[in-house]
Amino acid sequence: MRILFVLHDFLPKHPAGTEIYTFEVAKELQRRGHDVHIFAAEKEIGLPNLTVHFREYEGLPVHELTNNLFYSSFEETWDYPHVVTTFSLFLDDLKPDVVHFMHLLYLSVGCVEEVSRRGIPVLYTLHDYWLQCARYGQRIHTNGNICHDIVPEVCGECLVDLKYKQTRVERAMAKGIASLNSKTGVDLSAPARSLGDLLKGRGKKRASSDSPSAEQTAERQARAHEIAVQIKDRDVVLRERLLPVVYRFLAPSNFLRDRFLDWGIPPDQIDYCRTGINLDAFEGVERTTSDSLRVAFIGTPAPHKGVHVLLEAWGKLSGEQRARGSLQIFGGLDHNPEYIRRIQVLSEEVGASLMGALKRSEVAGALARTDVLVIPSIWYENSPLIILEALATKTPILVSDLGGMAELVDPGVTGFRFKVNDSDDLSKVLDRLLSNPDELSALFPDDLVIKPVSRDGEILEDLYAEAIAHVSSQAPSPSP
Repeated sequence: MRILFVLHDFLPKHPAGTEIYTFEVAKELQRRGHDVHIFAAEKEIGLPNLTVHFREYEGLPVHELTNNLFYSSFEETWDYPHVVTTFSLFLDDLKPDVVHFMHLLYLSVGCVEEVSRRGIPVLYTLHDYWLQCARYGQRIHTNGNICHDIVPEVCGECLVDLKYKQTRVERAMAKGIASLNSKTGVDLSAPARSLGDLLKGRGKKRASSDSPSAEQTAERQARAHEIAVQIKDRDVVLRERLLPVVYRFLAPSNFLRDRFLDWGIPPDQIDYCRTGINLDAFEGVERTTSDSLRVAFIGTPAPHKGVHVLLEAWGKLSGEQRARGSLQIFGGLDHNPEYIRRIQVLSEEVGASLMGALKRSEVAGALARTDVLVIPSIWYENSPLIILEALATKTPILVSDLGGMAELVDPGVTGFRFKVNDSDDLSKVLDRLLSNPDELSALFPDDLVIKPVSRDGEILEDLYAEAIAHVSSQAPSPSP
């Protein structure tokens, strides 16, 4: 089969869970003899907008679409005809047998329809809640609260400050940088991004220091109402246009599957399929021991990941208790400068160490040197890859009691849970483990089974064949 995976971003620049899983399952299907391709959308101001560039990544052909967010409306963040035109030409050239969507960010709902229109079966793995939540699919309000229910009026208030497109000045700058790059090879995209982050930070400070006028408040309220109306339309249209053309949705957690059953996907159209991982990276890795309790966070230091909750909890321990252990934060420090500054200050105050990002090859070893891995996320995590990898290395896990991440951790068997976004409760559990580290030695029974990504390959092979047969049976018979 010729298989096409479609998603936002890809490795090596974006080593997040969706990208890593897509790579692993694509390589598994490639090993099984299939012709596998990646189509990834990416923001890259150093390249011309809406162009597709080819590259290879570890033997996988990657077709990368540049989308620099030259949108003219909020609607185009999810229904963007210009991307569809480019994607359609690519489909006609590649002619895949099946297309598996992993995400639609930076793409368009029309891309899915174009696949179906050509008689090609579509599968869609739901890695987050983007179909329900236009703010990065996290179901977190800009004020930090979890959106247990989707209320369009609340979404309007949340999204009113979301920067979803480039300004005219930014467009001109992006086009100029792309032109310079193509003519001379000089790439100024990184300095431009740094300057943009700086200017945005200054703009936020000015905005926060100036009280809005009555006119500005009225304009903001009107804009929030306008977005709320668009959110209602987005919700209805995404459902109406996706459900008839997607053969099967896949949900890596039961929690996420339930949320999308509530959204309107029929039960027989969405399967629970726990994520498998590449176990080869963990073969031969042996756990190490230490006289002190080694606590760690491994992931992206971002607000929704709750690193501040962990640092605040560590700070609430007594000096004597902290002396019995150590806290290390692993993750890149080159995004979200405002939050990173907050993390740096908290780390210095409580004696934690910021270790920087780990390479993929270093994750297994870091987990083997960790006595407690803390996942303090404050959003509805689906199936965090790092938890699956911790299970593979028998690393005890301390996780927020929310969403798919809580589903992965069996209290008293593979780890423990604490109340989401509650640094007091997390501190109590840490205090208990620092006082009684032997409690960790009772975890992880010998019969614990970790699903390998090879099993995902088998499941997807069967699903693809089933989908192809189904689509073929629905095709009209040729005229005599």
